[in-house]
Amino acid sequence: MPAILLALLQNQQIETTFNEPTYFLPLVVALLVLGAILWLVAAVLGFARARAFGAHIRWFSFASVSLMLFHVQFLALAFGLILKDVQLSLLILSFFNLFVIVAGFCAIMGFIRLTHPR
Repeated sequence: MPAILLALLQNQQIETTFNEPTYFLPLVVALLVLGAILWLVAAVLGFARARAFGAHIRWFSFASVSLMLFHVQFLALAFGLILKDVQLSLLILSFFNLFVIVAGFCAIMGFIRLTHPR
């Protein structure tokens, strides 16, 4: 993460040119959108099946929602970089790992609840 911050700050001072591959941007955007959609489907399926299978499934659904928000956060970061707004980009990067931590906590709670039958 410090390397990303340093790269953002250096981008303001020194401008370098490079030839990015033509597939780079469409591939990154496609993977981010696909990941967000798949986590959304996982969350919807989890909430739909939580009533039948118990509360532990709901925790896994919360983890899916958190990971979906993690993907949306990348899209927001890209928006900040496109606008060349360093303050917005650093604000988003300061909470970079928050949704992964929340998802990990929810998954742990799901596994704990999974070991205790209803």
